[in-house]
Amino acid sequence: MNKCVGCGAILQDKNPLENGYTKDLNNRFCERCFNIKHYNKYLKVTDKDYRKMILDIDSKGDLILLVTDFLNLYSLSDLKLKSPVILVLSKADLLPRSINKEKLLNQFNFDVKVMICSKNNYNFDLLYDLILKYKKSNNVYVIGYTNAGKSTFINRFLKNYSDSEGEIVVSNLPSTTLDLIENKVNDDLVLIDTPGLLDDKSLILSASFDLLKKITPKKEIRPISFQIKKWTSLLIEDFLRLDLDDTNIICFMSNNLNIRRVYKNRECFLKKYEFDISKNSDLVIKGLGFITFKKNTHVVLWLTYNVSYLIRKTII
Repeated sequence: MNKCVGCGAILQDKNPLENGYTKDLNNRFCERCFNIKHYNKYLKVTDKDYRKMILDIDSKGDLILLVTDFLNLYSLSDLKLKSPVILVLSKADLLPRSINKEKLLNQFNFDVKVMICSKNNYNFDLLYDLILKYKKSNNVYVIGYTNAGKSTFINRFLKNYSDSEGEIVVSNLPSTTLDLIENKVNDDLVLIDTPGLLDDKSLILSASFDLLKKITPKKEIRPISFQIKKWTSLLIEDFLRLDLDDTNIICFMSNNLNIRRVYKNRECFLKKYEFDISKNSDLVIKGLGFITFKKNTHVVLWLTYNVSYLIRKTII
């Protein structure tokens, strides 16, 4: 059985509604990946138990590369991985220049950590040496939440260290990779791409294609500071509103988003949450980014349905 080189699904020509469908089994891409690659057209797929797949991978004891990016540094410990892990912070080019990269990495409880940028080929030689040092067998698994940059990383890695150019389909769309994809680097190393973990109640999972393009930054994030007065609120597009007391906040998210002040008495149809937040804390909106609070304050958060938030000690 042949697999689609884009997403890893087994190619089949029987059911257009199932993963791996193609009209011709001699094709290298399934119809879904072909449409994503050439037309940016997304065809939804059936759900799959990705977390069970991660548990199966963890049981093997091989080295795992846990790939994430600056805006999605949360819930990493929830995976409870027992295998050796290298934390790979991708998309280093998106980090604000004011952030100390080493200090940022040192906040996370992983023995081995490295920051990379696939676009600029940053720190790939360092990561390659770390992989050779810590791998337990030829197989090294690459995991991470959807849209973390795993497939882009693997394509760059293959281009650097193997004869393959890499053809894993890269897209902002969730769940582009559907099954395990083995990528032979050389006789001693195989990188295995895995489906992106579907973070429950992430904005990525419910956003339209146009909104996905907006919330996914393509260049350095410029933090935006706001001084909020009692009579104003902060509105982000049409999916998030913050009603606050007098306070100072800093938004870390894509600069393509429309963020503006509005009057508090404006009608709102979003889901309401109310809580207190301590100074030097981050309000993380899953799939979007985070907002740093510089003072203790009371928060009324209005958020689109099926999207959740969490609060953590600030990472900045």
